[in-house]
Amino acid sequence: MERKFYELSSAQLLQEWNAEDFDFETTDDLEPFSDDIIGQERAVKAMEFGVKIKVRGYNIYMSGLTGTGKTSYAESYIKKLAANELIPDDWCYVYNFDKPTHPIVVNLPAGKGKAFKKDMEEFVDIIKNEIPKAFNSDDYEKEKKDIVSEFQNKRSILLEQLSKDAEKEGFKVKITNAGVYFLPIIDGKSLTEEEYAELAETEKATIRRKSEQLQIETLDIIRKIKEVEKEAEEKINEWKHKIALFAVGMHMNDLRETYNDYDKVLTYLDKVKADILENLDDFMEDRANEEQQHVLLLSSLTEDSAGPEDKYEVNLLVDNSELQGAPVIVDFNPTYYNLVGKVEYESERGSMFTDYTMVKPGLLHQANGGYLILQVDDILRNIHSWEALKRVLRTKKITIENLQEQLGLVAVSTLRPEPIPVDIKVILVGSTHVYHLLLQYDEEFKKLFKIKADFDEEMDKNRENIIKFARFIASFCKREGALPFDKTAVAKIIDYSSRLIDDKNKLTTRFNDIVELLAEASAWAEIDGRQYVSAGSVNKAIEEKEYRSNKYDKKLLKLLEEGTIMIDTTGKVVGQINGLSVLDLGDYSFGKPSRITANTYIGKSGIVNIEREIEMSGTSHSKGVLILSGYIGQKYAQDIPLALTASLCFEQLYGGVDGDSASSTELYAILSSLSKLPIKQGIAVTGSVNQKGEIQPIGGVNQKIEGFFELCKRRGLTGDQGVIIPHQNVKNLVLKKEVVEAVKAGEFHVYPVKTIDEGIEILTGVEVGKKGEDGLYPEGSINGRVYQKLKSFAERVAGKEKGKTGDK
Repeated sequence: MERKFYELSSAQLLQEWNAEDFDFETTDDLEPFSDDIIGQERAVKAMEFGVKIKVRGYNIYMSGLTGTGKTSYAESYIKKLAANELIPDDWCYVYNFDKPTHPIVVNLPAGKGKAFKKDMEEFVDIIKNEIPKAFNSDDYEKEKKDIVSEFQNKRSILLEQLSKDAEKEGFKVKITNAGVYFLPIIDGKSLTEEEYAELAETEKATIRRKSEQLQIETLDIIRKIKEVEKEAEEKINEWKHKIALFAVGMHMNDLRETYNDYDKVLTYLDKVKADILENLDDFMEDRANEEQQHVLLLSSLTEDSAGPEDKYEVNLLVDNSELQGAPVIVDFNPTYYNLVGKVEYESERGSMFTDYTMVKPGLLHQANGGYLILQVDDILRNIHSWEALKRVLRTKKITIENLQEQLGLVAVSTLRPEPIPVDIKVILVGSTHVYHLLLQYDEEFKKLFKIKADFDEEMDKNRENIIKFARFIASFCKREGALPFDKTAVAKIIDYSSRLIDDKNKLTTRFNDIVELLAEASAWAEIDGRQYVSAGSVNKAIEEKEYRSNKYDKKLLKLLEEGTIMIDTTGKVVGQINGLSVLDLGDYSFGKPSRITANTYIGKSGIVNIEREIEMSGTSHSKGVLILSGYIGQKYAQDIPLALTASLCFEQLYGGVDGDSASSTELYAILSSLSKLPIKQGIAVTGSVNQKGEIQPIGGVNQKIEGFFELCKRRGLTGDQGVIIPHQNVKNLVLKKEVVEAVKAGEFHVYPVKTIDEGIEILTGVEVGKKGEDGLYPEGSINGRVYQKLKSFAERVAGKEKGKTGDK
């Protein structure tokens, strides 16, 4: 008589949510979900604390699987928080009159920077008009003429005195552009060179002596003339300054009054005024016209081609005038220059030039005084960005410098903008794996990102979370303009959520996957001409989504069905068993049965893993195989030496194998080989085992069961087929309806087991047998057969060794 073993009922394979438990008909009856996120209490609490603490180093790392809503939650939550915070200052760069290559930074209250830029532009327009106008006035010209006339009078008096003194000594003064000449006079007549040559030497000597004395006097006169000229120039310049101050003073005073509370601006305005007075000629109309014509004729590169007023332009680096609260910047391309800003260059006639107006801001400038949200993968792909970010967080200031210069690749003179103080909270979004890598390999990381907001991939399947889930669906429909979902569709999505997480008591928090299903279900309902989405449309979306990705699953199933890949689903075979594995293609995963065989014979090699010998076995799989030796030794070799060699092989496996989920399966095959008891080929197995023979849970249980079921269904269900799984995986069962219906009809079976003993009994139909008081296993039991076989191996080995000793 066939023994009965404990198996799961159909109700234990799928826990469906009853749509009648909802108190709404469609999602239109629900209030859309307005909270930030569902089912992430731990992460939310960490986030709330992280944004409130303002101590250096308390930046935030949001860890978790992709699709759990980390970025959208961060952006939504931070924006709500930032809306009630202070608006940070505007930041400007202005010209440094003392050191032009080091632009000066000025911060002003939000909106004031924009006004400052506009005020300076208007001021420049005014002085460009007012200064030439003031210098074209009659008063200016009259005073200037008076000063020049006074100078000319003084000059004339000095020259006249020189002429009188020369005449007394017998000379006539001749003034030319080349200098002052003294012509000797005899009898009232100036001598020519020929006449001078005919003079006696004594007369020539007398003339030379007098000429030298006059030259000394002339030098003194010329010095006095230069002093008078300098005095005249100073008076003219002083008058120019008075005129210029009259022209611009009122406007400069207005600016000073407007920005009286900002010392740095006042210092800058003083420098501007001094520069204008030093360069008044640049603002004169005649000079401006002259330079304009010069530009048309000659090439010029930097200041020569720029107007004199360009130095007074304000580079408004960060304009926060439009902000409502603190800034929140989310970016997915944090290259070095995007992050810290840059100094741009322009090319003109083959040469490169720059100035302080070409300093451009980065993300850190824009987020200064607020929050910056980045993807950790994006910033780690730009290693210079990562180093720059850490440097800013460490030093609390942003320094703009070109990357080539920082790396020493070029030796060009460039600008050195004054660093900007920074007050910013950085939120990095990434995986848990990257978080631990950074902790281990980057010693600065844990000092700068002290808050970890860890997002879970699952949440409890309770009524509160289910209602939130339904409201989330309602908010999606409203936001995207999708069709409303009726309660049967919502219930189906709840079941699908449990399926995604492989746990009937949990719901997934990977809302990106849920959103995809919602969009596709709504689209199918529209295609079918429906007014709302029902469970049928959801099922259609799931089936079509699976169909788009299951090409390789179906091809492999075809090979199994036709016997190209050899798998038996009926009959019994010694030392042969069907293991189960999962193939993950990224967007789709499916279960696949594999034939595992075992041969046992006398030897001392223990268990030989063929895949390991040819380096096709991963570390987890190799560990699982080595555990089998421990189990066999502990259970059967307490009073006999273990003289066993067992070879294990995944047949028709041409790729690698890893994981220990087949370790119990391999042990069953070894026990079958040793006991000579055949294994039912209609039952596939999954589950790992420890050295004590206890079955341990595995992953992908649903895909594994469904993969073997599909093969059995195609070949024809016999009622004897099924799968053995670890008992801990019962809670993970969220199987497809057709599997559940087959179990309900008795055509397929799912057996949960706790130990190897339970599993081998199901596979062979023979009692496993327990040790009696005499320490022996019952004769004919599985354990008894295995023990006797191992004992016979040991005795044969011992007999051969004894014979060899006797021969010696």
